[in-house]
Amino acid sequence: MMSSEVYAELRPELFSSKSRNQSLDRAMDLGLAEDHFSRPVGSFVASDIEQLKMAIEECKRLILELPEHSERQKDTVVKLIHLRLKLQELNDPEEDEPNLRVLLEHRFSKEKSKSVKQTCDKCSTIIWGLIQTWYTCTGCYYRCHSKCLNLINKPCVRSKVSHQSEYELSICPEIGLDRQDYRCAECRTPVSLRGVPSEARQCDYTGQYYCSTCHWNDTAVIPARVIHNWEFEPRKVCRSSMRYLALMIPRPVLKLREVNPLLFNFVEELVEIRKLRQDILLMKPYFITCKEAMEARLLLQLHDRQHFVENNDMYSLQDLIDISSGRLSCSLTEIHTTFAKHIKLDCDRCQAKGFVCELCKEGDILFPFDSHTSMCHDCSAVFHRDCFYDNSTTCPKCARMTERKHDDPPDPKDK
Repeated sequence: MMSSEVYAELRPELFSSKSRNQSLDRAMDLGLAEDHFSRPVGSFVASDIEQLKMAIEECKRLILELPEHSERQKDTVVKLIHLRLKLQELNDPEEDEPNLRVLLEHRFSKEKSKSVKQTCDKCSTIIWGLIQTWYTCTGCYYRCHSKCLNLINKPCVRSKVSHQSEYELSICPEIGLDRQDYRCAECRTPVSLRGVPSEARQCDYTGQYYCSTCHWNDTAVIPARVIHNWEFEPRKVCRSSMRYLALMIPRPVLKLREVNPLLFNFVEELVEIRKLRQDILLMKPYFITCKEAMEARLLLQLHDRQHFVENNDMYSLQDLIDISSGRLSCSLTEIHTTFAKHIKLDCDRCQAKGFVCELCKEGDILFPFDSHTSMCHDCSAVFHRDCFYDNSTTCPKCARMTERKHDDPPDPKDK
């Protein structure tokens, strides 16, 4: 039970103004006799909560009546905050909560942060970190009160990323609110475009309509608009789409050459990046056989874009965003220069793996990633580009290999 001193402080007679000054003084003392951040001792009855509500209403009235920006008004605002926190504490008493909860493939971790600037993804209300227990999913960063955990019906988006890993590549594939039976596509709450009983908000990624609880007007870059229109303006998406796109953005799942090959004809930056990636793939064999390159871990300069050393046709959405902004071109050109410097200037072992043009037998040592060279697709020999295309005969190295194959005696075991 509340102490008699505090109970008397919050009794209804407090607000029956015998005199103006007495009412103001008592209101200013609200909460001073009790630590509103402490845990409740014992059990509280309904009358305690009701009297806290009455005290809150009186504080709100006094704030409006006191001189604006006065010290008394500021103090009353502080008391109002304390009383509201205390009321929230009584309504949601803290219990011993586990540090880890697993639910619908979510892995919820108990948060220790006392920040009050978080919002519960389930009930859309503020999480008061000072007095409320809350959890965050370590996979999709879904946040909610501990009291809302058992009400969650949305599986972890990370599981969808792991099992599906592909984008919707149609631009805003709307099916119409009538096809959704005028209900939210996620929680099935009744919605309408007029906002009665709840506003219908369209997600630009899925094309479906959602209620205000499932759609907070968050914005994100839409992959389909990037691939088809080279458009990067963020569009409004629902909460689940926002999390899915955030988890998918670094994944190299876009094969532009198949989805929209014409994009390379209109975006010069894409052609530049493709050439740099092709060169890096030609440099890779030098590095994996070079002790110095392995010790220097040169290839780890692309650790955040590992697919760049595996292929040259897969892109992530983040790659395309960085190409559009110019950041990727600058960083990749710098890495390309570092790689080429190691092979052509710094490392004798890598230099020894260069080529001499067998067609003109002139010029410097050639490498397959040089801009003025061409490579035979059959034997990987490197020539000057002009010599290779002007030469009407076959590749000299291929000719030697064919001749050697005919000259070698047949193996008796093959008979």
